[in-house]
Amino acid sequence: MTSEKFITRFTVPKSAIDSRGHVNNVVYLQWCLDVAEAHWISKTTPSLRDQYIWYVLNHTISYLTSAFEGETLEVQTWVDKQKGAKSDRYYTITRLSDNKLIVEAKTIWCLLNGKTLRPTKITDEITTLFH
Repeated sequence: MTSEKFITRFTVPKSAIDSRGHVNNVVYLQWCLDVAEAHWISKTTPSLRDQYIWYVLNHTISYLTSAFEGETLEVQTWVDKQKGAKSDRYYTITRLSDNKLIVEAKTIWCLLNGKTLRPTKITDEITTLFH
């Protein structure tokens, strides 16, 4: 079951630009991680965030075209599948001026107990928050 999309928009800062004059590939990945964290924070309480933490198991990212300083981008993320301790999260990054898809990405996350740092089954409470 796919969750609602969490969306953020921003203007590409100069700090994201590499020596070739476009957004550095690593920056796109950081934006994906940032929006995933913002989505988690928007849906959870501080208590729940102390009880559980997410670790990345795998990233898959496709760079489709370049983005440049000053452009307005939209990052969307959503949770698609959860099984056991694993959760699949998807992302798109789109340039708003022409609706050009810049990046498609997927991260497989693992839910950990915040105290033991051991994998733990995704609870019904968490599933409900994201679906």
